[in-house]
Amino acid sequence: MNGQQTVDRAQAHWLNPPPASVARGTDLVVTTRDRGDFWRTTSYGFVHDDGHALLTDLPGGSAVEVSFVADFDTLYDQAGVMVRVDERNWIKAGIELTDGVPHLGAVVTREVSDWSMAPVPDWAGRRVTVRASRAGDALTVRARCEDGPWRMVRLAPLDPGAAALAGPFCCSPQRAGLEVRFTGFTTGPADRSLHEA
Repeated sequence: MNGQQTVDRAQAHWLNPPPASVARGTDLVVTTRDRGDFWRTTSYGFVHDDGHALLTDLPGGSAVEVSFVADFDTLYDQAGVMVRVDERNWIKAGIELTDGVPHLGAVVTREVSDWSMAPVPDWAGRRVTVRASRAGDALTVRARCEDGPWRMVRLAPLDPGAAALAGPFCCSPQRAGLEVRFTGFTTGPADRSLHEA
């Protein structure tokens, strides 16, 4: 997982610009709008496509890494990486606060959303990195807390012919004003194998 290069944020573009995004040194601090989210239909019956994502190209054979501080305190506060083809085909993965505990998970959307997650209480308030690696017909998502080991989060289908964008995302479905400090946004080559650690 080497060869990552920092993305020039001026060359990326916002999907749903946030109320505020401020550079603090090399970090980017993003403040969310009221009750924004990304979700399609399943169980809840609604479609939301109004969270915030700063996106750059993710061609086949490449990977994106997003790092942020997981300091959340309200139900469904969330941040991580988004990979997006269009409003009906996208994946978001990262940390979301559920039942008072941060959870590591992913939502894979192909017309409708599904959600998988696992609690990571010891990741609260710490730096988390989420990596999405695109190779062939698949997207492999991994995550780590600070300098800990990489954990597999999800293997999901991604049309090899699709033009995809990727980058940091955040939203706060229950409130306004979540501040997320993104400490890294890089791209590089895809992982060499599914089981690369």
